[in-house]
Amino acid sequence: MADVVIYTKDWCPYCVRAKGLLKSKNQAFREIGIGGNAALRAEMIKRANGASTVPQIFIGERHVGGCDDLVALDRKGELDALLGA
Repeated sequence: MADVVIYTKDWCPYCVRAKGLLKSKNQAFREIGIGGNAALRAEMIKRANGASTVPQIFIGERHVGGCDDLVALDRKGELDALLGA
């Protein structure tokens, strides 16, 4: 299985949806909560090439984007291959 990292905030419904999709695929992921942490937020923005919204999702070294991007990959049938399922 791929190494998945997701940057989140507690109150974010898109974060909940993205995590739910990953869980439905039995995919482990490392969640990095950026709420109230300027250093982690800056890390996320840098790693995501300027994207500042949450969630920001990475599969391996690939920046997937946000929740809608993750769902789109799944709908196209590409997510399972990325996850190594």
